[in-house]
Amino acid sequence: MTQTVPLVLTFSASDPTAGAGLQADALTIAALGAHPLTVLTGLTAQNTVGVKRFEACAADWIDDQFHALLEDGIAPSAIKTGVLGSVAAVAAVLRAKQLWPNVPLVVDPVRASGRGDSFGGQALFDGFRNELFPVVDLLTPNWPEAQAFTGAVTVDEAGARLLQMGCKAVLLKGEHLDSGDVVNRLYVQGQTVLAYPCERLPAQYHGSGCTLASACAVGLGQGLTVKDAVELGLEYTWQALNYGFVVGQGQLIPDRMHLMQHLGEEDDEEASDEHQ
Repeated sequence: MTQTVPLVLTFSASDPTAGAGLQADALTIAALGAHPLTVLTGLTAQNTVGVKRFEACAADWIDDQFHALLEDGIAPSAIKTGVLGSVAAVAAVLRAKQLWPNVPLVVDPVRASGRGDSFGGQALFDGFRNELFPVVDLLTPNWPEAQAFTGAVTVDEAGARLLQMGCKAVLLKGEHLDSGDVVNRLYVQGQTVLAYPCERLPAQYHGSGCTLASACAVGLGQGLTVKDAVELGLEYTWQALNYGFVVGQGQLIPDRMHLMQHLGEEDDEEASDEHQ
C-alpha cells in the first residue's frame, strides 16, 4: 500500500555542515513528516564560523533540476526558498508558482548569512522585492532584512509595507531586536497582528531561519492555516535550538531530530515527579 505524504520543494544552496541551507531544509521537512524535493541553487564552502566561498548555480543547472521533477510527474504540496543567489533562481521559483498557483510559497529572503556573508547583489534584491513578494504566501524576514527591503523605522511599519508589496503574510522574526524575550510578529492581510514571545536562548545558531521557514512550509503543505503553520514552526524551531549541539568552533547546530531523539523524556520526568 502506497502512503501519500506532503512533498515540500525547496530551492536553496548547500552547506557542508548541514547546519543551514538545502540540508537543513531537508532535515526539517523530513522530521516533521513530509518528504523534501530539492533544487540546488548554489554551492558554498562554509562552516559554523563563516562562509569561505559562494557560487550560484548556472541557470541551465537550476532549470534541468526543476524540469527533471516535472518530467517525473512530481508536484509539491508547498514550496520554500532559502539562499537563491541569482536572478535565474528567482525566475525558477516564479515558474514553479505559476505552474502551481494554489501551492503555498514560503520565502526566507536570505541576502546574507547570519554573520553577514553576502549571497547576492542588487539584482537579486530587486528580484525579491519586485517579482517574488507579490506571489509570496508567507515571508519570513529578520529585522535587518525587513528594514533593508522597506526602509522602515519600526517593526509594525516594516510589516505593513511588506504586505503592501504583495506578500499575503509576513512572519517578522525578532531575534535581532533589542529586547529581553524574542518577539516574533505575524502580519496577515486584513487581520490583527499576532505577537509570539519566546525565551531568548543564550547561544548563536547556524540555520535557525532555514529551520523555521521549512517548518512553516511543512505546516502549510499539510493544509494548516498560516496562523497554525507559523505556531507549529515557531514551537518546533525553538525546541530545535534549545537542543542545539556543537559541531565545530562557531555557532551551534539546531537539533532538527529532537522530536525523535528526545522522545519520552518529558514522560520520564513526569513519572519521576509522581514517584517523589
